[in-house]
Amino acid sequence: MKKKYYSMQNKLNINFCKKCLYGDTHPLGLIINNDGICSGCLVHEEKYNLDWNYRLEKLKKIVKQYRNNINKKNYDCIVPVSGGSESYWVVHIVKNILKLNPLLVSYNKYYNTDLGIRNLSNLKIKFDCDILMMNVNPLKVKKITKATLKSFGSIYWHCIAGQTVFPVQTARDFEIPLIIWGSHQGVEQVGMYSHLHEVEMTRRYRKDHDLMGFEAEDLITPENSLDEDDIWQYIYPDDLDIERIGIRGIYLSNYIPWDPKRQDEEMIKKYDFKTSSSNRTFDTYDHVDCFNYLNLHDTLKLFRHGYSKVTDHATREIRHKRLSKIDAEKLVNFYEMKKMNYSKYFSEWLDINNYALETLIELKKNRNFWKIIDWNKKTWLFNGWSKIRTNTLKKSSNSKNFIQKKMKFVSNSSFEENQKNYIIFGKGYID
Repeated sequence: MKKKYYSMQNKLNINFCKKCLYGDTHPLGLIINNDGICSGCLVHEEKYNLDWNYRLEKLKKIVKQYRNNINKKNYDCIVPVSGGSESYWVVHIVKNILKLNPLLVSYNKYYNTDLGIRNLSNLKIKFDCDILMMNVNPLKVKKITKATLKSFGSIYWHCIAGQTVFPVQTARDFEIPLIIWGSHQGVEQVGMYSHLHEVEMTRRYRKDHDLMGFEAEDLITPENSLDEDDIWQYIYPDDLDIERIGIRGIYLSNYIPWDPKRQDEEMIKKYDFKTSSSNRTFDTYDHVDCFNYLNLHDTLKLFRHGYSKVTDHATREIRHKRLSKIDAEKLVNFYEMKKMNYSKYFSEWLDINNYALETLIELKKNRNFWKIIDWNKKTWLFNGWSKIRTNTLKKSSNSKNFIQKKMKFVSNSSFEENQKNYIIFGKGYID
């Protein structure tokens, strides 16, 4: 019989997976079976049973029909990239395993670290690829960000919207039908689909999950003070254009056993990908290109959903059998409530008062997980996932030593060195 956990005021009735750290209030949707195992863990187990050699050969047959054999100078496919770690692995597979000539595309999120700009430049040079950058008018980006932060507590909507629409727009404009993505979040995190479903990128998934239910057109409301001129660059191409060109987006994780830590460490050795430590998680590879992802954006995630990115990282390591559940809980307890950094950078970029920003994000706290004790002092009682699961688990007295011993992640650089604000438009360079 599944054990039930109750949040304060009994507003939520949460079931937690017996194997990992996820609960069934996961924002992507997650099912826990009668044995207490979540759909994410069950789909992950496919990685140990599927014939991956067969699946790779299947992938090669799929992309073969898109290879440009007439004019070698033309592009075979489009690959979305950033200064983050996954991009290196995807381009490595596309260039060296699938033998394709990709056109790289990248959306400028404006929260760039110097390290991210360096990694992106290093990527295109090491793999000898052409790249297109999407730079939306920053005044419009700020206007959209103010609206999404106020409306549904997201500073990252424009990043995800841009990252997922620019590749499709480019495929339409250049009439390059194949887009190759890395991993499918719904498969990797919550087991929304099996690898065998070979799910592809869709407008529906993008809206419902990536964009939290809000297409660009949905932002045009009197309250947001946005009009079509503000959001047109985020509008998804028409279905008729997609059908006419035959645009499809495939995920490599359906055909290659996805393991971010192993993949990233191979890219560090082969292509000199640079990493950096974070104060809110033990993973030194994830989103080193962005000041906000593991800080303000992650804090908003904790406020709204009762858990943060360190839970995602720890769950992933449990599933890959590199971390026990007990040790994973210790890591979450150590990192989860760490103070976010760089909020001042965001306030200055968005041109709002830092105190006003802090007050606004406080208002986004989900009262199922947060109880106000003293508003004047901004004192809250947190009862999120980690507290519900492990009320009796104490922090490790030697947490830093424990982390270094248990989780060996490479930290070979820092995005904090000599940088006092965002790099709005970064020029490419190489060390």
